[in-house]
Amino acid sequence: MATNNLSLKEVDLGSIWLFSACSASQLRTIRRAVEEIIIPSGKVICKEGTPGREFFFIVEGYANVLRNGRRVATLGPGQYFGELSLLDKQPRSATVIASSNMEVLVLEYRKFHGILMAMPVIATKMLSTMATRLREADTKAFAHS
Repeated sequence: MATNNLSLKEVDLGSIWLFSACSASQLRTIRRAVEEIIIPSGKVICKEGTPGREFFFIVEGYANVLRNGRRVATLGPGQYFGELSLLDKQPRSATVIASSNMEVLVLEYRKFHGILMAMPVIATKMLSTMATRLREADTKAFAHS
């Protein structure tokens, strides 16, 4: 993965829904913690069954999510992935492949946990999204049974 030549200052973290309730001080902390990278189309970002070490937030572009080789979702700007492995220390539950060139913000394990501990509003937003994903998965599971 190539590091982006653009400055992080060009990404307005306060305009990102996950960080929108953060104070200016908290946004500065996040800015120092994240790495902004460009991912080329076709690149495998994370692989099902491997250890998870990063959290990814999509700024631009799209990615396909595959489980057991089948596409189960497409993610785009404002969405994120990789948090489950960081929260439960289990292997990645899916493979994620860039379906276009992407710009993402990346937090490695320690920085991810530090931000969640220091900024409960982010943890609350993530829990809400996880609940929505679980409800959607349940609906799909019951529809197929």
